[in-house]
Amino acid sequence: MFLYDSKKFKIRLEELKDAFHNVDAETNKVILPLISKVAYLEDQLAYLEDLPHIRVNPNNPAQQKTTEAALLYKKRQESYMNAVRILISVLNKTDTSATDTLLELLKQFE
Repeated sequence: MFLYDSKKFKIRLEELKDAFHNVDAETNKVILPLISKVAYLEDQLAYLEDLPHIRVNPNNPAQQKTTEAALLYKKRQESYMNAVRILISVLNKTDTSATDTLLELLKQFE
């Protein structure tokens, strides 16, 4: 179950938006969907972390396969990291103190 509409998700979304309050209006229009995507990906990653990532053959424990959850987690993690890189590059062009704020918020996710 995803928390996409939860109170926690909405708070996280506002935290991330606040980190970009110094960005000009035109840039903000472009990055706002990306900010929402980052919050959504954090939510999905938290869910996928709790699922099993390896399936072990009960008859032969040496046989192991990655689960669909593991593959999804990897794909979401890559998307998340790419989006974060873009957001940090936007902040580096506008305000270094905002970059520090974003990095602090991202540490909370870990």
